Amino acid sequence: MTTLTATTDVLIGLGSNLDNPQQQVTKAIEAIKNVNGISLQKASSIYESSPQGPKDQENFCNAVILVRTYLPPEALLLNLQGIENDFGRIKTRHWGERVIDLDILYYGQSTIDIQTPDLHIPHLQALTRDFVIIPVLEITPDWRLPDGSPLKDYQETCFNHQLTKINA
Repeated sequence: MTTLTATTDVLIGLGSNLDNPQQQVTKAIEAIKNVNGISLQKASSIYESSPQGPKDQENFCNAVILVRTYLPPEALLLNLQGIENDFGRIKTRHWGERVIDLDILYYGQSTIDIQTPDLHIPHLQALTRDFVIIPVLEITPDWRLPDGSPLKDYQETCFNHQLTKINA
């Protein structure tokens, strides 16, 4: 059996707007910390934002965590989807309500587009969402994109969804 020893810094976005969303995000961070092969490095504050999709739903609680892992992207995704399933996530509509949503935002400075609708790295919407950019910059202010440009250059391009910090 081969043991992987090289690690990668990964940014994971978390979001919830059902069943005490702030608590769901906190519990999901704890669940991720318990995955073999993942080491939590930093967690952002939790932010409240208006829904990205349909407006007939509650506001979201969002956060971003920085983890270090030796898991390849596909294995990391499977672990995150397992946590979503354990939390009882059911996809009812695109950008709709959810108990928990876990997205790989950045996997180091890699660009990965595997032939699956679930894995695009960087995340396809990462540069347009304030509930991604602001928490990422809070915990990794010098984060660089795969092309080498600083993420902070995109802070002004994200849409305003009335982002409010609700805890530090």
